[in-house]
Amino acid sequence: MNKLRLFFMLRRNMKLSNRRHPMFEQNKVAVVFTAIGVAFMSIYLIALGTMLGWGARGGDEGLIFAMLPLFLLLDFFMRFGGQQLPSLLIKPYLLMPIRKADITDCFIVMSMLSSFNLLWLLLLVPYFFLVCCGGLPLASTIAMLIVCEWLIVINALWYMLVRTLVNQSLWWVAMPIACYALPMTPLLIMGPEKGFESIIEFCYDNLYTLPAIVVYAVVTIVLFAINSRLQKRLATAEVAADEKKEVGNTTKMTFLDRYGLTGEYLKLEIKSAMRNKALRQRYIQGLAIITMLSLILAFTDTYDGMIAVNLWCLYCFVFFGAVNLVKIMGPEGNYIDLLMTHKENIYKILKAKYYFFCAVLVLPTVLLLPPVLSGRFSPIMILAYLLITMGLAYFMLFQLAVYNKGSLPLNEKITSKGNFENSLQLVIELVVFFVPVAIAVTLITLFGETIGYSIVAAIGLGFTATHNIWLRNIYHRFMQRRYENIEGFHATR
Repeated sequence: MNKLRLFFMLRRNMKLSNRRHPMFEQNKVAVVFTAIGVAFMSIYLIALGTMLGWGARGGDEGLIFAMLPLFLLLDFFMRFGGQQLPSLLIKPYLLMPIRKADITDCFIVMSMLSSFNLLWLLLLVPYFFLVCCGGLPLASTIAMLIVCEWLIVINALWYMLVRTLVNQSLWWVAMPIACYALPMTPLLIMGPEKGFESIIEFCYDNLYTLPAIVVYAVVTIVLFAINSRLQKRLATAEVAADEKKEVGNTTKMTFLDRYGLTGEYLKLEIKSAMRNKALRQRYIQGLAIITMLSLILAFTDTYDGMIAVNLWCLYCFVFFGAVNLVKIMGPEGNYIDLLMTHKENIYKILKAKYYFFCAVLVLPTVLLLPPVLSGRFSPIMILAYLLITMGLAYFMLFQLAVYNKGSLPLNEKITSKGNFENSLQLVIELVVFFVPVAIAVTLITLFGETIGYSIVAAIGLGFTATHNIWLRNIYHRFMQRRYENIEGFHATR
């Protein structure tokens, strides 16, 4: 079998695997919401490309190359939400009589030709259509369009390398930080204004030249070769169980023994967060995001509006719960039969999860001290969003324990395909992120900052104080649906 036939066979298998997933039928509502989001994003990109192209007509055609570094940076971070690594996809084919290098190369090429890379054509095509109408020769227009799309593909290979290395060790995050910080040195040497102008001028003059195109070709070949060897080696090592693990002393956490079965499940939550790579990386990434937002809010005037300040403050508190609780009971779905053998096991698990995620809120509270000390956040604002998260936000997120019925492997990304198994997950996520802010802003407008945040804090405190009542209600509703949920957990293991 030649590589071309192998490529089309693997591509067909990938499409069929998505359609055969047990959650495919239940994901249709989420697919509709995703399609609506993609439609809005497409309209935005077309409008942005049209605006830039209209301003670049008649001699300023290279403007797109001055803007490309910003687009490429945005593209890099957007890929964390969707692009899968070939090492996760090639494992089922490793035992087949096909060269591993061919399989790996096909999946890498598949990533390079993904629809996500073509999405940027919605910005590029309107731009180059307008500059072509403004007098740029057709051959030059097509060449510049190809170069821009080429850079998007290079960015896909760069993301693949970075994400693979970061998954192996978090210390590799220093590599992209260094690569993105190095071009910003003119900002430190020449000052923000002149340094930014020099960066823009350099990109405008040099990104579309013959030496630059030679560099692009070399970078593409190098990244492809490195990714090919790295993905093949990691997939083979994982399947062959070559990784050596040292067993160290385990933490017993005996201080939780006094809380009985709830304490035991608390130990399970803590150890899962400490030992499982996927969970641990989510917490580390959350800490990095919240720290970055805290410093931006404390030392810059980037977000001045009342809505923006309140939204980012709530985001920092809700982040850990929203990312992890959207699939609540998903990990437990792998051993749900054992949990159902004892009365109120599910209720004890829900209590342990609630106490654990309440304790996790200490992290954003500490990390948001710089905005408090700089005067951007008031102490009563921090208290209000801490309590509204512990109360109202967690109350809504824990409702998903009744309706989630898809098992979640512990080593699976929370942003992997099929994350939203029902429309309620998406609705609750949106409500959790925006409704508390709407309540706070409305109350502040009507009654002032002190009274408004006090009412928000009182609402959160009410839900927090009654957590035993609504957790038990969730438990009883779960038990009423237990057979349907157990069937779903079995089907998705």
